[in-house]
Amino acid sequence: MSKDVKKLLLIVAVFLGAYFMPLGDTAAGLRFKGSVFEALAMLSDYARQHVLLCLVPAFFIAGGISVFVSQASVIKYFGAKANKILSYSVASISGTILAVCSCTVLPLFASIYSRGAGIGPATAFLYSGPAINVLAIILSARVLGMEMGIARAVGAVTFSVIIGLSMSLIFRKEEASKAAAGELAATDFEVPARSLWKEVVFFASMVGILVFANWAKPGNFENNIWSMLFSGKWFLVGGFALVLAYSTASWFGKSELSAWVRSTWEFALIILPLLFFGVLISGFLFGRPGHEALIPSSWVTSLAGGNSLWANLFASVSGALMYFATLTEVPILQGLMGAGMGKGPALALLLAGPALSLPSMIVIRQIMGTKKMLTYVSLVVILSTVAGMIYGSL
Repeated sequence: MSKDVKKLLLIVAVFLGAYFMPLGDTAAGLRFKGSVFEALAMLSDYARQHVLLCLVPAFFIAGGISVFVSQASVIKYFGAKANKILSYSVASISGTILAVCSCTVLPLFASIYSRGAGIGPATAFLYSGPAINVLAIILSARVLGMEMGIARAVGAVTFSVIIGLSMSLIFRKEEASKAAAGELAATDFEVPARSLWKEVVFFASMVGILVFANWAKPGNFENNIWSMLFSGKWFLVGGFALVLAYSTASWFGKSELSAWVRSTWEFALIILPLLFFGVLISGFLFGRPGHEALIPSSWVTSLAGGNSLWANLFASVSGALMYFATLTEVPILQGLMGAGMGKGPALALLLAGPALSLPSMIVIRQIMGTKKMLTYVSLVVILSTVAGMIYGSL
């Protein structure tokens, strides 16, 4: 199809959409206008709650990995030929440290994947980052029941390994070519002049800022370590910021810092526009938590009752398309279960929802291509559906 024909079809599509846009005071018009408002409101919430505290630190970590971590090191520990027990173990438990959402993990995934990490460990990390959140799993157990909390924890850790191994197997030919090219490229990197412990302190300070700046309120937990961490999180963030400031001023040259900032900006330039577009579409279709948009929430509860294959599949697909900020999936699911959602579909949504979203799919496609993105999403949806059916039948 020629470019002129594509442009003509796009013009026609925009014209038809504008011509038939329901803007009156009818039921359809009110729902459409409400969906437009929800799209803008969700983008506003996303900008206020996630960009400065989540994405900005993640972009700087990704830029640091791209500039200061040698490709040889990434290939050694996460490459296609790396020790699988080590690489998958680290990738599958990373979420217990990071506690990030499906969008915040994207710059980190992009950085290790672009530096030579194999598709298996990289996608295991991509899934585990938002899925294996210790506080979210504890909250799930407290609010939704101990069985649900344990099922979510076991399913998330298991899925990250299965998804990684499956992706590595499916794309083994491409991985072999990538590994061969990576081995040649890795020989071009010089050994860093800094000591390893300085690199560790530098990255640990940024991870500390990311984790504790986004440390969520534990809800109705009694006084415990989670509440103590939440109460003092800004002191911790300030301490990590001081360590980061000292390390950058003392251990890095101006040219290195310029390269770091430039790499950070490149990641932001690629990922942010796609995320904002995806958040708009997600808000238009599903709305914010507790607010109706184009697709009524009653559809989800009515179609996800019982424990049929369809109910679990529908819950998995719905969860994969929705956007959940960290910890918000638990109260949302509590409301859906109260409205009639079965426990099997509830687990399916818990396993697919936090790890995926429509905005993240758009970015993942840009990073590793349409085929790999669709394969990854399909694996998450299928595994979540099967886990929901098994759990619902117990």
